[in-house]
Amino acid sequence: MELKLNGKVKLILDLQSWDSGFTKREFVITTNEQYPQDVKLECIKDKTSLLDGLAEGDEVEVSFNVRGNEYNGKYYVNLQAWRLNKSSGESAANEQAPSEPDFEPVGDDDDDLPF
Repeated sequence: MELKLNGKVKLILDLQSWDSGFTKREFVITTNEQYPQDVKLECIKDKTSLLDGLAEGDEVEVSFNVRGNEYNGKYYVNLQAWRLNKSSGESAANEQAPSEPDFEPVGDDDDDLPF
């Protein structure tokens, strides 16, 4: 099941690495809702490079999976991002239908149909 979240990047944390070779990088997204939520997600292993092109304040769409595990009788939930797309609110606002065609009709009769 693919879950998605839209929002603004609030915080990008430093890369964490362990002796085993495992790497993780966490980041926080502020959602675009009536009551905005700060949601912490993580990128693991080779997906940590997804955050390289991002800056705080960027609008993004994040695809992620929910992962849960148990450790010493306690249960934990992680949101693991696997795709990040920068979204720009300006592109949707600037997309408009052309007002005039790029060509001029030839001929005087508008009723000339080829069939």
